[in-house]
Amino acid sequence: MNLAESGEMYLETIYILSKQLTNTRSIDICEYMGYSKPSVSRAVGLLKTGGYITVDEDGYINLTEEGYDVAFKIYERHTLLTKFLESLGVDRETASEDACKIEHGISDKSFEAIKKHIGSL
Repeated sequence: MNLAESGEMYLETIYILSKQLTNTRSIDICEYMGYSKPSVSRAVGLLKTGGYITVDEDGYINLTEEGYDVAFKIYERHTLLTKFLESLGVDRETASEDACKIEHGISDKSFEAIKKHIGSL
């Protein structure tokens, strides 16, 4: 399944919430992202069907291995690109917003080059 940007955002959110909460539920995603329950419910269903998450009988959401890989990739891009933009003098809020736009469209090759460059500084 090829994920759209919105699917990547949901997976990243689930990843972040899993670091903050013992268990992640749809309502937690709603509150974190500011989305409606029906929107989150639809996305959760699509991610479950795609094999990116599991939802247990209590409604707790967990990333599958494939979901974790995608979520971590997007999260790593977001955090590294945010820090990079901040190091260039961009304020934190703008850097985070711009990183969010870049993280979904940048190629693996370009991101790895940026990551290598930042690591050499």
